[in-house]
Amino acid sequence: MRKNHEKELRHRINAGRVAVEAQVSFFKDQLGRVASEWKEDNSRVTFADFAISEKVIATLRADFPKDVFCSEEANPEDEEVALDQPFAWILDPIDGTNNFAMGYPVCCIALALLFEGTPVYGIIYDMSRDLIMEGGPEFGYLEKKRKVRIDLCSKTLDHKTTIGLHFPLTAAQLGYLQPLLKTHRVRCLGSSALSTSYIANGLLDGVIDYRVKIWDIAAAYAIIMGAGARFQFFDSAIFPLTSFHVRMPATPFFAGTPYFCDYAQELLKANPV
Repeated sequence: MRKNHEKELRHRINAGRVAVEAQVSFFKDQLGRVASEWKEDNSRVTFADFAISEKVIATLRADFPKDVFCSEEANPEDEEVALDQPFAWILDPIDGTNNFAMGYPVCCIALALLFEGTPVYGIIYDMSRDLIMEGGPEFGYLEKKRKVRIDLCSKTLDHKTTIGLHFPLTAAQLGYLQPLLKTHRVRCLGSSALSTSYIANGLLDGVIDYRVKIWDIAAAYAIIMGAGARFQFFDSAIFPLTSFHVRMPATPFFAGTPYFCDYAQELLKANPV
């Protein structure tokens, strides 16, 4: 981060947190009550997705009119947005929409702040624990605005290791993952943002996700990097991001503690996405 941008960054972090916090009451009120529809890609969307997206972006745009704003639900499908300003925002107004629509509180609001195309700070409201998780590479990991430190490097792989996966998986993918499935505990939360960010606080040791989109994990990427975890895309790195559109392809990745990532890298070395 360039020194002349540090003040601007901190101003945006505070504004982003306030913008997310302002939607918490509405988010809670709509849980399990709002009507939903199914999009062409078989993902669910609700009125609350659009409402939260509109309100968060409008709030931030009023303070930072030159920034670039990207949202799964706010950008037209045929529009490609160039990240041609130093600061950009990527919002997933509801990650875990299936859970949210059914009244299952494992869902979140996920907001990422990017500098020159790379997430430098993430802010996630975790409905299941009713708190804000946040952080970035230069800030560490915070819950309720307090730093949380976990020695991720000391966590070895054993029978207690817990891994996050995102289903459905193809037969080929399940085949490659058999060693992991036989040895370790597996969770599917239905929210990639939460699964990934839970690496930062030790609730999960690692995540492998074949189906994730960039808005699902941009905030969590910054958060776990702040906690000292590792993150690796299967293919070439997506960041720095130069453009955004809602039909962007999936960005398969694995992330977690150093021990887990070394294990995952060997396991998936010959794995076709």
